Amino acid sequence: MSGTRAQRRRRRRRPVVPTTPIRDPDVQFHLQAPEGIVVTGTGDGWIRVGAEEIRANVVLTPDAVIAGFAVDGFDALGEADFSALLAHHPEVVLLGTGAVQRFPHPRITRALPEARVGLEVMDTRAACRTFNILIAEGRRVVAALVVRG
Repeated sequence: MSGTRAQRRRRRRRPVVPTTPIRDPDVQFHLQAPEGIVVTGTGDGWIRVGAEEIRANVVLTPDAVIAGFAVDGFDALGEADFSALLAHHPEVVLLGTGAVQRFPHPRITRALPEARVGLEVMDTRAACRTFNILIAEGRRVVAALVVRG
């Protein structure tokens, strides 16, 4: 063998590059955008749904933006607020609690587990990201978002 030990090591480490392209006829990629409501931006005290900027607490469903959720803020949430979410027939409810994650008392969310609906509590930005992912998967999700207060 010719060359130093280091030269021999470098020659052995060379990547093998195929001379013909590798093709897999069974693999196809498609750009798939979710249909309906998509959160396109978030910030302190606002979210953007499509091109519309929203500066109030809202409920998002796969096909609608519904104003009037938690009008008096997180601290004023009650059982009726969570029971009303069941009208949208969700399999899971995402509760966005504002800039920081806060947990509501289990007493006021009782209607959801009784109806066998999941509840995930997170800050509002995380809830928006999760909403987009679940919508893209075709899930029946409702996001109840505290944007202000």
